[in-house]
Amino acid sequence: MLLVTGGAGFIGSNVVASLNEAGRTDVVVNDWLGTEAKWRNLAKREIADFVPPEDLAWWLDGRRLDAVIHMGANSDTTARDGDEVMESNFRLSLMLLDWCTKNRVPFIYASSAATYGNGEGGFVDDEDLRALRKLAPMNLYGWSKHLFDLALKGRQARGEPLPPQWVGLKFFNVFGPNEYHKGEMASLVAKRFADVKADRTVTLFKSHRDGIADGDQRRDFICVEDAVAVLRWFLDTPTVSGIFNVGTGEARSFRDLITAAFAALGKPANIEYVDMPLSIRDQYQYFTQASVEKLRRAGYNGGFTRLEDAVGRYVTGFLDRADRYR
Repeated sequence: MLLVTGGAGFIGSNVVASLNEAGRTDVVVNDWLGTEAKWRNLAKREIADFVPPEDLAWWLDGRRLDAVIHMGANSDTTARDGDEVMESNFRLSLMLLDWCTKNRVPFIYASSAATYGNGEGGFVDDEDLRALRKLAPMNLYGWSKHLFDLALKGRQARGEPLPPQWVGLKFFNVFGPNEYHKGEMASLVAKRFADVKADRTVTLFKSHRDGIADGDQRRDFICVEDAVAVLRWFLDTPTVSGIFNVGTGEARSFRDLITAAFAALGKPANIEYVDMPLSIRDQYQYFTQASVEKLRRAGYNGGFTRLEDAVGRYVTGFLDRADRYR
């Protein structure tokens, strides 16, 4: 039996889908559904149980699990309630780490590329404590993820027990089906698809840095199918532990991203550039790109989908259909 926290969320529901497609139905989802349509992320799935977060601790008592896949978190990069974020992202993670350590259960969890902050120090997944301590996340969400990475690595440095396998996944800019409930935290493709479909102008930010063209701010965009494939590889490779980047290793521009969405529908790109709000200019990242050498050295040899192909599949296979869910 497998536990997937955040299993009704974006990446979590895609993990559940992948496990079902591999023939596993002994999957337990831990999440809140709320009053919106988040339940649709699981509508095509088969699960063994559904456990709300407030019941998780007692549900785990006495259980035997093959692995805990911890995707649950408050992933809002604009979140301001520090107490809630610490409870959701740090203390819950510590509880699950303790449980997996005590019960000798593999533990795979979602870290984040947000731990790298503005990226001035690069995006190399060096898990040496000295290197980790130099990272400076720019928001509460990134800091909470960074704090847990430090806590886990601190235990290792002190020689304290850890689960038989532990893996932290620093997800970069993941996009794809089942992200629709995320609102402003959804990918730009999802948020602007209606405009693309209706031939309306899509606005992107102007650049406010010399040498960088408007719309040429770059991110490491990775489709959720590729991100889940990396996670599944770790699940199937219990001898490998560590903290790893999950990105393609290639930064692409927001202009490329939206141009690909227009192209998927056979339309010419209709893009206009607007000033970036002053409130975010000083904190805005102009470039992120995962170093994937460590992942390759660990033995992962899966490929990463070209941006145009991934966006095309997302647009025509999901966003432009009546049933958008995986």
